[in-house]
Amino acid sequence: MNAPWLAALALAWDRCAGDPAWLPHPVVAMGRWIAAGERVLLRPQWQPPWLQRVAGGLLAVLTALFWAALPYAGLLAVKRWPWLTAALEVAMVWTTVAWKGLVSAGRAVSTALQQEGLAAARAQVGRVVGRDTEHLAESEVVRAAVETLAENIVDAIVAPLFYACLGGAPLAWLYRAVNTLDSMVGYKNERYRDFGWASARLDDVLNYLPARMTALLLLLAARCAGLDARNGWRVLCRDARKHPSPNSGLPEAFAAGALGVQLGGWNRYRGVWSHRAEMGEARRPLAVSDVARTVRLVEWTAGWALGFALAAGGGMAVWRWCAG
Repeated sequence: MNAPWLAALALAWDRCAGDPAWLPHPVVAMGRWIAAGERVLLRPQWQPPWLQRVAGGLLAVLTALFWAALPYAGLLAVKRWPWLTAALEVAMVWTTVAWKGLVSAGRAVSTALQQEGLAAARAQVGRVVGRDTEHLAESEVVRAAVETLAENIVDAIVAPLFYACLGGAPLAWLYRAVNTLDSMVGYKNERYRDFGWASARLDDVLNYLPARMTALLLLLAARCAGLDARNGWRVLCRDARKHPSPNSGLPEAFAAGALGVQLGGWNRYRGVWSHRAEMGEARRPLAVSDVARTVRLVEWTAGWALGFALAAGGGMAVWRWCAG
């Protein structure tokens, strides 16, 4: 089967259908698996730091292997029926991408800011960011939305598509499981500093190439979206390394430059203030319209990613035809 074409079909289907609320989602099951593993393996009251790291590494390895093996077994069970195998692969890859969900979240924040008021906007952005949002000013709601939209271009679109093109649903599910691990235990707080270390590092490794591919896609997308691609690239090269993540800083810095605004600054997480390095220049204040501009950037980036997946599938088909 042509993995890039199936991955492209899954991404296109996600843009049309999104994630229906009534449909059980594997990420929910992944979260329960990880929570159960944490309850079994993490005993901070008596585990020294090195043992917490061993336990966290074990959870990371078992999670990655199990959630890659599960779709592999499913595809193996139906491999005698090629069309069913292809349909099942598309369906499983579909669950790992979130093009429509990301765009819808951004548009919900934009609509709330324009029509429903600041309290509604705080509630909407609070659904997609980890920081405290109850007392955010309008400009801070905009900043939170822009930052999470930019960062999640990698996690929700490019990275799962990349791994689906490489290894189909098993590799895409492995990526999604590791990404879920990082979102649950990959924090540098007292509880997870050691236990979540392996999960955070594994997520960094898996996102390394997709994040840099995303940077190139953003360069194309910004031109199509009517944004300042040149300044986006300049700010990316200068400021991305300031971000604590080796990957998330790339799309965030590019978005800051392309929009001509400054991102980063002070955020509060569960009542504790944390400072993120500023990226970009404050050529103008953040505006409500910046959320819609970032949504447009997401749409074009995903569109380019879809196009390259189709092209990769075409190249694979030609290669197979020429080979025999």
